[in-house]
Parts: sequence; structure tokens; C-alpha cells
Amino acid sequence: MTSFTVGHPYDPRSPSTARREVTVFLVLAFALSSIGWFFTARSTAAESLLLPIAFTMWCPGIAAVVTRLYYQRNLRGFGFRVGEVRWQMVAIFLPILVGLLTFGSVWMTGIGPFNLEGAATVFSIGFVPVFLVTIVFSLFTAAGEEIGWRGLLVPEMAKFMGFTKLALLSSAIWAAWHLPPIVFSTYHGEGPLWYSLAVFVPSVMGAGIVLAWLRLRSGSVITAVLFHGFWNYFIQQFYPLLTVQTPESAMIIGEFGWAAAVVYILLALVCWHFRGAVESGGARTPSAAGGDPLRS
Repeated sequence: MTSFTVGHPYDPRSPSTARREVTVFLVLAFALSSIGWFFTARSTAAESLLLPIAFTMWCPGIAAVVTRLYYQRNLRGFGFRVGEVRWQMVAIFLPILVGLLTFGSVWMTGIGPFNLEGAATVFSIGFVPVFLVTIVFSLFTAAGEEIGWRGLLVPEMAKFMGFTKLALLSSAIWAAWHLPPIVFSTYHGEGPLWYSLAVFVPSVMGAGIVLAWLRLRSGSVITAVLFHGFWNYFIQQFYPLLTVQTPESAMIIGEFGWAAAVVYILLALVCWHFRGAVESGGARTPSAAGGDPLRS
């Protein structure tokens, strides 16, 4: 569908149009998120944090939908397709393996011993409903972020800049978006605040580069949703249940441990090395991905 904005025909492939969409999206995303940050900062009990966190995580998605409807009058271009199954498998199993690598290292060294009591709970039949409900909720909240960051921001930026600049800039924006709840709320590690920031920023930027590469290579935002949702669940809940937390292990594992930062920086370098696969026509084409990545 062709629509008109400010008296000019809408061209979904125009770099100038993409720049305008990116600008409007970012203003809306950060403005809406400030509401969530406000209520998150005012909440102290873990139970009262659930709703403002879920709302905040959906702010980028809401901003992306509003932006796309305003400019394009439809919801095409987000990448709502399954695409090649291999990329969805990568999105599911890569964060699980990264978590197993980081948590497994502290189990084997004894820095954070394996929790047998937690394992008895996690691997019981009674835990299956808990697992299913929790993973679905994790995917739901991750979808709110990914529809914005990798559904709109990354493919629009790809219209007017190369992968290296796109990956670094989009990841830096994503990292900056996380800073208010880290600084002003309880979303940080057990150590000093400076340490949480020092390990989280490179970790989330590394993950952002990986997510940008996967989004462009697969042509599917579902890939990013799966990666993000499984990462959040396994790193924040599943593996911690299997670990006896110690002051030493808290500095290594989890979102605010240095191990995740190291692994994601290495994975980001791998994606950057293969940047040719998503540049100069290397991204999924209409014939390869089942439709135009910029329109579906």
C-alpha cells in the first residue's frame, strides 16, 4: 500500500525515509519507556516490578508499531516470518549453550557449586508447567523489545549504513536504553554499581551485534525474539536455580558477570567477520527467505 507523508509519496526503500522512521521511533521508544522507568524506580518488592518491567519492555514494540503505521499505514517490514528453520534453531540453542558454558565453568571449578536440590526441582515433572508458563512470558516480553530494536530499527538503519556502523550504533542505543533501571532501580548485580555497568554494557552490546546479524541474515524478527527470550529465561532463572550462589560466582555468571561479556564479545567478532553475509545483498532475498525482507 502506498501512503503519503507531508505531501510526498512514501518510499519504503528510501534512505531519507528510513532516517525519519528511525528518529521518530527512537523518540517514541525512549519517551514511552520513561514512564516504565519511573514506576520501576518507585517499586521495591519483586512482585510489584513485574508489570512495569513488562510494560517497559513493550515500549520499543509499541513505538515501532505506531511509527510504521504513521509512515507506511501497515505493519509490513518487521520480518514476521519463520524463515529458514536453521536460524531459529541457532536462536534457541545458542543462548542455552552460552549459559551452560558460563554457569558450567563455575560448577566445575567449585566457585559456584552445582545445586542438587535445585536440580531435583528443575528436572521434576511438576516443574514442566512452571517452565512452560515462564518461557512463554519471557518470549512475550522479549517480543516487545525485538519488534522495536530488531524489527524496525536494525532493518531501517541497514538502508543507509553498513553493518559495522549499524551494529555498533544500534547496540549502543540498546545498551543506553537499559541504563536508567540499572542506575535508578534494582536491575543490577550484587557487586558495586560501577562493576554492573562495566560488564553489562559490553555484554549487551555484544549480544546486540549478534542479534543484528541474525535478524539481517535470517530476514526474521522471530529469530531475535527466540534468542532474547531464551537468553533471559535461562540466564536469569533456569541456570541460577541449578547454582549455589557465592560472592565470587556473582561476579562471573549471569547478566552482570564478566563471563557473559567475554563470550558475547567473541560472538560479536565472529558475526563481524562474516558481515559480508548481510551486506551488499547478502541478507535474505525474496527468493531465499520467502518474501521481501523489507515488506513482510
